Amino acid sequence: MFRTVFRVSRVGRVSHFLARIPSRPTSASRSTERSSRCVAADSTSRLSSARAILGTLACTVVLGAALSACSPTFDWRTIMNNDNGYTVDLPAKPGNDQRAVQINGTPMQMAMQTAEAGDAVFAVGTVMLPNDDAATQRAALDFLRNGLARNVGAAPEARAVQIPLAAGGQVLGLEMKLSGEAGSQHEARTVYARLVARGRHVYQAAIIASKPMQQEQIDQFFSSFQLY
Repeated sequence: MFRTVFRVSRVGRVSHFLARIPSRPTSASRSTERSSRCVAADSTSRLSSARAILGTLACTVVLGAALSACSPTFDWRTIMNNDNGYTVDLPAKPGNDQRAVQINGTPMQMAMQTAEAGDAVFAVGTVMLPNDDAATQRAALDFLRNGLARNVGAAPEARAVQIPLAAGGQVLGLEMKLSGEAGSQHEARTVYARLVARGRHVYQAAIIASKPMQQEQIDQFFSSFQLY
């Protein structure tokens, strides 16, 4: 069962309250309406790009270049995914999806939580393995690593990184930073990802961005990603 702990800013609470009060359109409200239309139009245009980048992932929100009039918003909240055994901070309310994948001819299920903010999609994918054998774990890790690299036309290079455990301690994983072009429009994308296996799960925490990310946002996401 998923449990979400929200850390909502004062601005978010005030905006929610004011939304309930009918009023005449002002220049500020017209600006808000334009921003809402901007976000809606931008999300629609991002579908093909996100699918091209994520490839093997079941992503319910999409990524592309935000229009200049749309300002990024990071409303961080802690997501505790007890079913799949991890906790992570996401910058918006996440969507959930699941799909079947084939890894070395073996059917497996992959669950996905995704949230979009600014010019990026933040995602955690979990592959449910048929067993916890080291060979099965390696096959799933290779599947995710090669899929990400292939979909931006980059080499699947990775370095070792320690992934924290919620109860204390760490487990060895892989870290990737890939840049390339994705989709039929050959749009520039940068992918930041961490991959790790634990028991009968293999995890992929990833940020797919159309513009350079602030290190603060990258660190917030990856430092909060912990396994049970």
